[in-house]
Amino acid sequence: MENIICGWAQHHELEKIYHDNEWGIPIYDDLTLFEFVTLEGAQAGLSWLTVLKKREQYRAAFRDYDLAWLAQQDETMVESIIQQFDVIKHRGKIASVFGNARAALSLQQEYGSLAKALWQFVEHKPMNNRWTSVSEVPTSTEQSKAMSRFLKKRGFKFVGETICYAFMQATGMVNDHVVNCSCYQKVISAQKQPVDW
Repeated sequence: MENIICGWAQHHELEKIYHDNEWGIPIYDDLTLFEFVTLEGAQAGLSWLTVLKKREQYRAAFRDYDLAWLAQQDETMVESIIQQFDVIKHRGKIASVFGNARAALSLQQEYGSLAKALWQFVEHKPMNNRWTSVSEVPTSTEQSKAMSRFLKKRGFKFVGETICYAFMQATGMVNDHVVNCSCYQKVISAQKQPVDW
């Protein structure tokens, strides 16, 4: 079978590096999960490449996603972030990070970790799809719809069902590499690490 790279990752070196090294690898670290909540929300209406190019600036603007610090901020911080950092200049998306951090801290208290709260939508284990073409990959699923409803109810913003599915793909809750992509088996191998929930 011919080796291919998933279609969305073929246009820029940053996309290829991200695809080959991160996309679909399971993430259980709360701060990294929150980073992807933030980045996927920021992407809404834009390309993932736009977000990847600004990823380091997001880390700087939001202090490496320090939830305790972020939770103490409010929309009065938005203008200074826009002025100081090369992030997407959408005030609502920037302001949402602070409210989302407060919501994430609440989930940590309730569930013990943000990871436990989010991974429940795939029953705490990755789902390996078997798509043969990128055209088969959905933009949302029943699981992402459930996650979206849950997060919105808990106070998160920019967490629609499509954003949540992109988040699930990025964080390895689902493996949506096509089966003849070189990363399909690589992701499955990465799933074999035991997780103590």
